[in-house]
Amino acid sequence: MIGHSFMGAAHSQAWRTVGPAFGPELDPVMQVIVGRDPESTRESGQRHGWIESSTDWREILKRDDISIVDICTPGSSHSEIAIAALAAGKHVLCEKPLANTVEEAEAMAQAAQNAAAKGVKSMVGFNYRRVPAVTFAKSLVNDGRLGQIYHIRSRYLQDWIVDPDFPLVWRLQKDVAGLGSLGDIGSHIIDLAHYVTGSRIESVSGILKTFIHDRPLPSESSGLSATRNDSGANRGKVTVDDAAIFNATFENEALGTFEATRFASGSKNDFGFEIYGSKGSIKFDFEDMNVLHFHDHELPASEAGFRRILITENDTHPYMSAWWPPGHVIGYEHSFTHEVYDFLTDIALDRDPAPSFDDGLYVQRVLDAVVRSAQDESRLTRVERKV
Repeated sequence: MIGHSFMGAAHSQAWRTVGPAFGPELDPVMQVIVGRDPESTRESGQRHGWIESSTDWREILKRDDISIVDICTPGSSHSEIAIAALAAGKHVLCEKPLANTVEEAEAMAQAAQNAAAKGVKSMVGFNYRRVPAVTFAKSLVNDGRLGQIYHIRSRYLQDWIVDPDFPLVWRLQKDVAGLGSLGDIGSHIIDLAHYVTGSRIESVSGILKTFIHDRPLPSESSGLSATRNDSGANRGKVTVDDAAIFNATFENEALGTFEATRFASGSKNDFGFEIYGSKGSIKFDFEDMNVLHFHDHELPASEAGFRRILITENDTHPYMSAWWPPGHVIGYEHSFTHEVYDFLTDIALDRDPAPSFDDGLYVQRVLDAVVRSAQDESRLTRVERKV
């Protein structure tokens, strides 16, 4: 595994638990963790259960005892690492978004296609696909329970940078992160709209906004360019969006509305979607992740309304047979375990994993279209103002 911060911890949890949860035949060996700083990488490896630590991912790719590479680094390094790992014959799990640019994502998708011809697998880490309630929602759509889809509404709201003195971390730097809220959390809701409905976005109209334009540097040695404000504090420029809102049209003629922001004070990880169709509708809220709300529009009006479905049944709800008795809920970390389980199973059965690098490329193209739309001020129709 390359990278060991937030996503590294989540992925490590998954690699540790997939065997006990789903069966010893899927029990991977957590051989080596890779990071830039030797001490912090070693400490992280010991804490999360890795046998070795290293600071050189290129050397690791030369080893015959490594068959899977899990990429948990910032987006600026995804392309280089993934393409090299696939060329070395390693199966690759890469965190989302796939890359920082469409060009990088195209190169990664091509590398994945070339590797697939040799039996090498690849997958993008959109973990929310593996939340049982989300997967169950997809099954309702596939079974025709919603009929023709008319509206798709999706949001991802956070508040961790509302404070203007929050430091200029890498996620706020375009050259490392690529995009801000749009790429980081907006990519999830773009992917899930496609996953649940089976339809892709055809066109977008978007607005991007940066509310705080400069922030304190994390440290004097951060290497980021600094400016000095009136108080004398060193600050650096924020080069990504703080919030993104866009409308979309889909292949199935549905309309979509999407919102991704890090400035929704009081919202820590408020992610959810609503899908409305001719025969029924569904609502999902990640902050109540073991529940799906479903409205059957074919029932008589006297019985109309959304009903709450608890997604914990071992025999009928996706992935739940690996965990607890019905009514005993699971959490965020389980989505990563399910992701790893599916990836290992696909490798063992020689199946094409999903979401593929091609799926990641599709999301990258939507992100790029939103950016281009937001930059085109001619698309804005000004509201007439009369005195």
